[in-house]
Amino acid sequence: MPKYSVIIPVYNRPHEIDELLHSLTLVNYTNFEVIIVEDGSQLSSKDICLNYNNKLALRYEFQDNTGPGPARNTGAKLAQGDYFLFFDSDCLIPVEYFNQVDEKLDNIDCFGGPDMAHPSFNTIQKAISYSMTATLTTGGIRGGKKKLDKFYPRSFNMGIKKEVFRSLGGFAKLRFGEDLDFSMSILEEGYSTKLIIEAAVYHKRRNNFQSFFKQVYNSGIARINLNYRHPGSLKLVHAIPSVFTFGYILTLMAGILFPSLYLLALIPWLLFFADASIQTKSIKVGLASSLAAMVQIFGYGLGFLSATLKRKVLKASEFTAYEKNFYD
Repeated sequence: MPKYSVIIPVYNRPHEIDELLHSLTLVNYTNFEVIIVEDGSQLSSKDICLNYNNKLALRYEFQDNTGPGPARNTGAKLAQGDYFLFFDSDCLIPVEYFNQVDEKLDNIDCFGGPDMAHPSFNTIQKAISYSMTATLTTGGIRGGKKKLDKFYPRSFNMGIKKEVFRSLGGFAKLRFGEDLDFSMSILEEGYSTKLIIEAAVYHKRRNNFQSFFKQVYNSGIARINLNYRHPGSLKLVHAIPSVFTFGYILTLMAGILFPSLYLLALIPWLLFFADASIQTKSIKVGLASSLAAMVQIFGYGLGFLSATLKRKVLKASEFTAYEKNFYD
C-alpha cells in the first residue's frame, strides 16, 4: 500500500494537469499514488493522464460536476494511502516535497505547507502569488511564517490521515471556502494541524486581475457565511481588509476637498511595490504586485462588506444565488 494518496480535482484544465503530473514524475520519492478526479469538465484530461500511466501509479476518474469538495471526496473513496494529500490542479510539486513532509510528519493529524511562485511563472502570476502570501496583505492570516491566526491548511497543499478524513466525512458540498470549512471542522473535533514551512508548492493561481478579483471577492463572502457554519470563527483580524477598503475610499473622497490626502493614498502602493520588488528581485513584478495587492484587499474587503451588510445588518431572509451555491 502507498504511504500517500495524492488527490487532485480538475475542471477544464488539462494543460495544468499535464504540468502537475510532470512535476510529480521528477520528485525524489516513489511511495505514493495519484488520483485525478475530473469534475464534469468539457475539456478532458483523460488522454493526458493516460500518458502518465507508465510513469506514475495513477488512476483517472470522471464524474458529473459537483464542485471541488465532493470531487476530493470521490478521490478519497478510491485512495489506499495512509495519508491523503490534496493539491489544486494549478500547482507544481518541488522535487523534495515528500521528503520534507516525511521528515516533519511526527504523527500529525493534518498538515499543510505554503505556496510560492515558480521562476517560470509570468509577471501577473508572480504578482498574484505575492499578494496572496505576503505578510503586508493577508499572508499572515492564511498561515505563513508570521501567523496572525490559527493555521488552517488549504486544499492547494493539504495532507491528512486517512482515518481522520473519514471520521469527519470529508469536504462539505460548498462551492467556495470548502477547504477552510473542512480545516475548521478538523480543529473543532480536537484534531491537530501543523504548518510545515519546508513543504511548499508552486501555485499558479490566476492569469488576470479580473478573475483574481472575483476569486477574492467570493472569499470575502465565504468568510461571513462560514461563521454561520462555525459560530465564533469570525475574528477581528478578518475585517482588516474591509476596514482598509472603507478607509481608502473615504480618503479618496476627502481628497476632493483636501488634495494632499492623495499623497497619503499613494503610501500603500509604494509599500507593496517596495516589499514585492525586494522579495521578487524584480521592479517589473513589484509594479504588478502593488496592483495585485490592492485588487486582493479591495476584492476581499468588498465581498466581506457585502456579505456583512446582507447577512448581519439587513438580515436577509433569502440567500443570493451565490449563497444558495454555498449552502447547497
